[in-house]
Amino acid sequence: KPYFIGRKALAVSLSDIAACGGKPRYALVSLGLPKDAPLSLALGICRGLFKLAKKHGVNIVGGDLSRAEEITLDVSMVGIVKKKQLVLRSGARPGDIIFVTGALGGSIYGKHLTFIPRLREAEYLVNNFKPHAMIDISDGLAQDLRHIAESSRVGALIYEDLIPVSKQARGTHDVLYSGEDFELLFTLPPDKARCLLKKKKAIFSPIGKIVAEKHGFKIIDKFNREAALKNKGYRHF
Repeated sequence: KPYFIGRKALAVSLSDIAACGGKPRYALVSLGLPKDAPLSLALGICRGLFKLAKKHGVNIVGGDLSRAEEITLDVSMVGIVKKKQLVLRSGARPGDIIFVTGALGGSIYGKHLTFIPRLREAEYLVNNFKPHAMIDISDGLAQDLRHIAESSRVGALIYEDLIPVSKQARGTHDVLYSGEDFELLFTLPPDKARCLLKKKKAIFSPIGKIVAEKHGFKIIDKFNREAALKNKGYRHF
């Protein structure tokens, strides 16, 4: 439905802001529509955009509306973050515990259109636990964990049994490589990880640990077998 097209276009940018520990403020929206597009299409897209923007205090301050051969929609967003609260991909350290929010896999069956950007959870984390590294899971758990590992020059080890799996997921491959979950993936030093676990907040799940780069990028399966994680996930180019 057009509503979900508009909603998702804004939501993915909100998720990016959350992954840095920031707060979204302003957005520019460019919409291109075919000459024969019904008014209901444009209105539906706008409703999806504006409702989510209002919920998160985002001002849509401009953009562009034009004719196009196909429906085109892009969003540019500005957020703010205090320097001491900025979280990048490059801060993970050996010994850190790897966490995710929510459940993973099966996003194509609906979640990719209705997901909740984890702004509230990110704010809670940066205010109370200061994650070493954080990213949102858009390209797949394995791929986005690799982004953190490569930026931080570390290795990673995750445990299949610990990964929270959604009811819609179609197996481990789906959970690791499908993407578009838009959950947070972050690392905490052991003392902060213990403090977070004591809070008993079900949305935060530990799934593994950061190791030295020489130990590689691996998964321990349900039978306690170690295997290399494939360099696989959504590729932008």
